[in-house]
Amino acid sequence: MGLFSFLKRIFKSDGKLYPESLSQVGFDSDRIWVQHPNQDEKSILWDDLIGVEIRTTDEGPYNPDVFWILRTKEKTLIYTGGATGESEMIEQLQKLPNFDNEAVILAMGSTFNNTFICWENK
Repeated sequence: MGLFSFLKRIFKSDGKLYPESLSQVGFDSDRIWVQHPNQDEKSILWDDLIGVEIRTTDEGPYNPDVFWILRTKEKTLIYTGGATGESEMIEQLQKLPNFDNEAVILAMGSTFNNTFICWENK
């Protein structure tokens, strides 16, 4: 597959990344939810959030290689970088006290298997 064919496959005319944008992440004042194609919606409460991290892999650009992980004591929400609603979610997460924007920057530049801690409720 040539580069142009590859890029045409992962970027549609609307500029969204596929298949990553098929997943959706959203929030309101009480909860955060993730909806993956053909799966039930999963959600957590903001009040229960204890950690935010980004995991990166060495599998890009042919496979999703950035994963947001939002943890509570009992649940974990995971969605890919490029999910619909990701930008709005990042803006909301940045409002958490002591959110580590540098960790986000480092994660977005990573091409290795790694975990970047962006926020922990201490």
